[in-house]
Parts: sequence; structure tokens; C-alpha cells
Amino acid sequence: MTTDLDPRRLLIFREVARLGSLSAAATALGWTQPAVGQHMQRLERDVGIPLMLRSVRGITLTEAGTALLAHADALAARLTAAEKELRAFASMELGTLSLAAFPSAAAVLVPPALANLESRAPALEVRLTEAEPPEARALVTAGDADLAVVFEHEAVPEGDLVWVPLLDDPLRAVVPSGHRLAGRTRPIALGDLADERWVAGCPRCEENLLVTTRAAGFVPDVRHRTDDYVVAQRLVAEGLAVTLLPGLALHAAPGTGVAVLPVRTSPERQVGVLVRAELMQSAAVVAAIEALRVVAERTAKRLVSLS
Repeated sequence: MTTDLDPRRLLIFREVARLGSLSAAATALGWTQPAVGQHMQRLERDVGIPLMLRSVRGITLTEAGTALLAHADALAARLTAAEKELRAFASMELGTLSLAAFPSAAAVLVPPALANLESRAPALEVRLTEAEPPEARALVTAGDADLAVVFEHEAVPEGDLVWVPLLDDPLRAVVPSGHRLAGRTRPIALGDLADERWVAGCPRCEENLLVTTRAAGFVPDVRHRTDDYVVAQRLVAEGLAVTLLPGLALHAAPGTGVAVLPVRTSPERQVGVLVRAELMQSAAVVAAIEALRVVAERTAKRLVSLS
């Protein structure tokens, strides 16, 4: 006797036992009676013992058939429970969503997006981790985060993750409020700040600063380095340096004692979402991306006029 039972045949057997005849089960299943009969014959061959006695009045289960029916009922119950649970995940009545985001996006884009998501799916458990783009990408690749909000200074990332663009984040020159250029109403040339002392940010940001200033014809005199936008603006406000900051950072932490100036060459970074391709079918992931898109569209309009 084999123990390799076909779950489909168990469910067909359950219909036959429940309805009392092959013909009634065939009607319920939308099959022909011979097809149902063949499945029952194969099931009995698989188990090696009779499961039902056939007569003109229908079928009667043997003792073994009665025992097997209990297992078939349990299987049907588990499948029904699985179907209900999967529907709950699809409707976001169950489940968790893990999100990673770089600091200024975590401050500006993520909170209103998650508030929108919570209003639509209050039972969804959402978890946010603040992480710079390389770490955030690694979290998504490893499956420790469902999606990540990241930025790129150059081309959008390639690889095994899906890139969903959100907005272009313009970079602005930040100078002391008493600076000679502070009253400018038109965009400045980055070369106008060639002789200044500079504050640089994270290694990736500093690398972009060097590329951008080199294209403008100079190498910046970097005196200070900090990942904290508040610290950077305080250094600028005290007249110790100038810097180049993204609009999201200035939106998240507007400084005092500084002037924000658009740059003629309009340097910018691209902000988007990284997600594994297979998770693009997840209702929670799709809803989160849509919520982020709505917030990003609204935010992008503010960033364009930021000065």
C-alpha cells in the first residue's frame, strides 16, 4: 500500500461520500460520472483497500472509508482556512510591511505615505528602518525589507531589483544669510562658490559634490564632513563654510541663518523605490508604492520652488 495520497482525489472522495453517489458528486464538480468513478478506483488502488460499497441506491463507506473521510474533511477545512487567510493578506487585513528609507525621505515622504496606508489598511503592521541607500538596498536583496526608498546621483540602479521612480530631488547651494550671494533672485553658477570653504556629507554625497564641482571647473576646499543636515546648516549659518544640500533635506530640516539658492546647472538626485520583482504582486507593497507616489508628487512641486 502506498502512502502517496493525491489530495485532489481525497477531495473528490469527500464529495462522493458527502453526496452519497458518484453521479451527485459529478454534478457538483461539473465532471462526468465516469471521470469521478475513475478517480475513486485509482484512490482505492493507491490505498490498497476498499473505501466504499456501491449499490443501486448509491454508495456506503467502509470502515476504512469512514476513517479516510475524517482526514478528507480536515484537508478541506485547512484549504478553506488557507484560502480565507490568503484573501486577508490580499485585502491587507493581515500581514506586515517592512520599509527602509534614507533619513530625509524617512522624514518627508514616508510618514504621510504610511498614514495614508494605515487609513486604508489599519490592520497592516508596518515597520520602518532608517538606512542609507547601500544598506537599504542590501536589506531588500536579503529579504529583510520589502521595499526601500533610496536616491541615486547618476543613472538609476540596475540588477535584480525593480526601480520605481518617485521624484527628482534638486540640489541647492546653502550659504550664510549675510553672504554676498544671499540676495540673488536668479540661479547662481556653482563656480561662484569656487573660493569658499565647504561642508561635505556622506561619502556618496561627497563623491557627487566632487564630480559636480569638477564639472563646474574647481575642486572644493572641504573643511567639514557630516551626515547631519542640521549640523551642516549650523556650520554654514556661522559663516564657516557653504554646502550643497538636496531639497528633501532642506524640507525636512529648514535652517536659520542661511540662504538657499538654486544653482544654474540644476544638479539633482533621483529618488525612487527598490523592490524585489516578485513582491510587485503584493497588495501591501503596491499600496505602499502608490501612497509614496502621491506624497512624492505633492512634494516635488514644493521642492522646485524651494529657495
